[in-house]
Amino acid sequence: MREVEMTVPHLFRCPISLDLFTDPVTLCTGQTYDRSSIEKWLAAGNLTCPVTMQKLHDPSLVPNHNLRHLIQQWRQMDHRFGPDYFTAIDPLVSLKHCLQSPQSTFQEKLEALQKIQLLTDQTPSTNPFLIQIGFLPLLLQLSFQMVDPEFSQDYMNFVEQGLTCVLKLLPYGELESLNMLKQDSKLESLVVLFQHGSIIMKQSLCHLVGVISSSSSTRELCAMIGKHPRFLNLIVCIVNQNNEASETGIKAISALCCLESNRGKLVQQGLIDALVTYILNSERSLAAMAMAILEQVLGIERAKEALIKNPNGVKAVVKMVFRVSDHEGSESAVNSLMMVCRESLEAREKAIAAGVLTQLLLLLQSQCNGRTKTKATTLLKLL
Repeated sequence: MREVEMTVPHLFRCPISLDLFTDPVTLCTGQTYDRSSIEKWLAAGNLTCPVTMQKLHDPSLVPNHNLRHLIQQWRQMDHRFGPDYFTAIDPLVSLKHCLQSPQSTFQEKLEALQKIQLLTDQTPSTNPFLIQIGFLPLLLQLSFQMVDPEFSQDYMNFVEQGLTCVLKLLPYGELESLNMLKQDSKLESLVVLFQHGSIIMKQSLCHLVGVISSSSSTRELCAMIGKHPRFLNLIVCIVNQNNEASETGIKAISALCCLESNRGKLVQQGLIDALVTYILNSERSLAAMAMAILEQVLGIERAKEALIKNPNGVKAVVKMVFRVSDHEGSESAVNSLMMVCRESLEAREKAIAAGVLTQLLLLLQSQCNGRTKTKATTLLKLL
C-alpha cells in the first residue's frame, strides 16, 4: 500500500486527506479538494480555505472535471505519466503558489501573472494544465478582489493581465467558476472596474459578460447583472463612445438581451438613444447587430416611444433598410419600422420624410431574400 501511495502524484492528492482524489471540487480560491473532505471541513463551521486560509466569501464547490479526467487517464496508463507531463506541471504549480501565498509581494505576483499570460498567448497547449490545477477560479478571485481606489498603473496591469488570462482559459474550464461574481463585493468590483478601468479592461469585461450570458449555468448571474442599473448605464454609455470598446459593448448588450427581463432595464438606461447614435455614426461594423438589438427591444412600449421621440430615431432605422454594401440588418429594419409605424402616424410621417419609400423600392430590386421582400411590400402598403 505504501508503495502505491508513493506513486500518486502530489497534484492528485487531496490537501486535507492526502489520499487520491475521488471527487475533486474547486473553491473560489482556486484550491482543489476532495468533496467529502472539504464538506466535512465546512460542516465543522470553518469558513476559510484550508490551504490558503483565505476567508470564503463564496463556499460554492465547483466540480473539477478536468482533473478527474486526468486522474482517470493516469489510472488507465497503469499509474504512469511521461516525464514531460511533470516537466510542464511543476513550474505552473510554483506560479500558482506564488499567486496564492500571502508572503508573495505584489511585484512577485505581477511577474507570475505576466508569465502565465505569456504561456496562454504563446503556448496554448499549457491551458488545460492551468485549468487542471485550478487557475481559473484563482485568477477570477484575484481580478475581482478588493479594488485599488487609486487605480495605480501596476494594479491596472495586474487586472488587465488577469482578465486576459481568464478569457483565454474559459473555453477549457467550467463556467460555473464565474458564479463567484454573484457575491455582492465581486459584482461591485466588476462595476467599479468597468467605470474606472482602461479600455482594455472594459473590452475584457464586455467579453466576460458575453460568456456569462451564453451559458445556462451562469443564467442567474446574467439576471443579477441585468438588475444592476449602474452597470447597465455604463455599458450603454460605452456604445456612444467612438473607440475600440464600443463594438465589444454592442456585443455585450446583445448577449444580455438573451433575457427578456434585461431588455426593459437596458431601455430604462437609454439603450435606444445609444443604438440610434451607433447606427448613424458612419458605417459601423456592427450596425446590423445594433439593428437586431433594436428590433428585439421594440416589443417594449417604452422603447417604441423612445425611438419615435428621438429626432434621429426613425431616420436611423430607415438608413438600415437598404445599404449598397450588404443587406445585413435590412429585415430587422423593416420589422422595426412595421412595429413603430403600425400604430403611430408620427412614426409614419418621419419614415416618409427620411426617404423610406425610396429605400424600400431599392430593397425590392435588390438580391435580398424573399422573406425580406415580402415584409418590405407589407410595409409599403402600411405607409
